[in-house]
Amino acid sequence: MIELNKRVLAVGVFAAGLASFAQYASATEYPLTLENCGRTLTFDQAPNRVVSLGQSSTELLYLLGLADRVVGTAVWLGPVQEQFRDVNATIPRLADNDPSFESVVGQKPDLVATQFQWHIGPNGKVGTIDQFAELSIPVYTAPADCMGKDNTTGGDGTRIDAFSMDQIYQGIDDLSKIFDVEERGAELIADFKAREKAAREKVAAVNGKGISALFWFSSAEIDVDPFVAGQKGAPAYVMSILGVDNVIDSDDEWPTVGWETIARTNPDIIAIGKMDRRRFPADDWELKMQFLKSDPVTSQMSAVKSGNIVVMDAQSMNPTMRTIEGIETLAKAIEAFEATQ
Repeated sequence: MIELNKRVLAVGVFAAGLASFAQYASATEYPLTLENCGRTLTFDQAPNRVVSLGQSSTELLYLLGLADRVVGTAVWLGPVQEQFRDVNATIPRLADNDPSFESVVGQKPDLVATQFQWHIGPNGKVGTIDQFAELSIPVYTAPADCMGKDNTTGGDGTRIDAFSMDQIYQGIDDLSKIFDVEERGAELIADFKAREKAAREKVAAVNGKGISALFWFSSAEIDVDPFVAGQKGAPAYVMSILGVDNVIDSDDEWPTVGWETIARTNPDIIAIGKMDRRRFPADDWELKMQFLKSDPVTSQMSAVKSGNIVVMDAQSMNPTMRTIEGIETLAKAIEAFEATQ
């Protein structure tokens, strides 16, 4: 009980700092029914025990002031946001990457919130929707991983419709209703929209249009074709709202493209993903940087020669809450690029 009170206090202090909420909150009316990734979910009350698979889903629950409901987390790319470091340390981490089905259900959750369908989906690595349904455990999937997207193609899937922050806002709105914290959700959405507007204005102030960019997430090996951002994922949204041209022409989330092909497009700015994950050697941003500067092909690109390489949190390259940070980071890079022209 002492640990629980500490967690509630820590999150309560943060939530109070977001904004002054409306005096009278509109309470969620239960039973609540909503649509999520082609499924209908019904809640008779706000869940009390939640397992979160995916760092973005976990941090969203924290931002909504719900850390006291989280009983387990998994799938981490990097450190938790600084304001949640202490509270996160009190919550069991089931795995850094993919947890087992048994470890998830062992927490006796009344909701599992997952960031990716490839963890819980038709062929989920952790389990299927049906497996959890057999135990009467509902699964809420982040809309950004299923709306306008085909996840049956393998890998990270193919987007039929382009990603937008509206999908993130949908997830915030859904969870705030499920947990009866709608004012918190509305404040969070308003904050993100204000930050996006400020980034647009920063780029407009320096006339940063017509710049081209490449987003490099990782590579299976440091010197093989890299996973780079396609035309419809989160990086494409980041580039499009700031008037930046994506040099990669593919609808896949993270297609592999040869460096010779990339070099011919000669992007003005290269953004490289930074993460703690080490599934692949190129997860290490410093190895990415070394490769770009030493490889005979990549070292000749103008972005490399002029030092217009941006180190970006890999989570902001995915369709997550931190996409807003990617927008802000690229806006600063555009500002710096224009200052050298």
